Amino acid sequence: MLDVLMPQDCLVCGELAAEHALCAPCLAELPRRPLAACAVCALPSLNGGPCGQCLRQPPAYDATRAVFDYAFPVDQLVQSLKYGCQLTVARFFAREVCALAESLRVEVDLIVPMPLHARRLAERGFNQAVEIARVLSHSNRVSMELAGVRKVRDTPAQASLGREDRIVNQHGALACDLALEGRHVLVVDDVMTTGASLNELARCLKRQGASRVTNLVVARTPTPA
Repeated sequence: MLDVLMPQDCLVCGELAAEHALCAPCLAELPRRPLAACAVCALPSLNGGPCGQCLRQPPAYDATRAVFDYAFPVDQLVQSLKYGCQLTVARFFAREVCALAESLRVEVDLIVPMPLHARRLAERGFNQAVEIARVLSHSNRVSMELAGVRKVRDTPAQASLGREDRIVNQHGALACDLALEGRHVLVVDDVMTTGASLNELARCLKRQGASRVTNLVVARTPTPA
């Protein structure tokens, strides 16, 4: 009855999509991340083994899984969520992340969404990573930590920086007060580009005793920017 009275328009093409965020044709055309990607950073790799970069310079995190490539129309959906406050997109992303997590059957002890600095959180009014992680936490009955991990330095937006500057930009930007001895932490974020933010967060978590850090992201850039 709700589908008839309050039909949902597809977020991509605008056609009716019943209760779903996307119509079936648009959903089928989304650029899903191939399974044959590096198990560590989720970039293209042969047979899903570690890529050359991760073998040469292993990051602080242990694994990364991504639902989509950061390409049209996923990139537009991400932008509409972050800067257009389209929380319907967050719910759609959350369902997709939950489906990926279920298929991977990864056993974790704690979920940590990528934090925003307090100023940026006040400007935006919400943290998109929290909105996605909240659904994952509830569906998997795994605790989500919000207070113990903070962004303590208000860094320039990563999208405005080149690869090397993104890496430098994140040094010392995050802090963690949690006791994580022997725990497997799942970090949730919307987009992974160079992985600099996720790497800095993983370093913080490992310093507090985390035995393993796995990233679960909505989208991964096809190649480093």
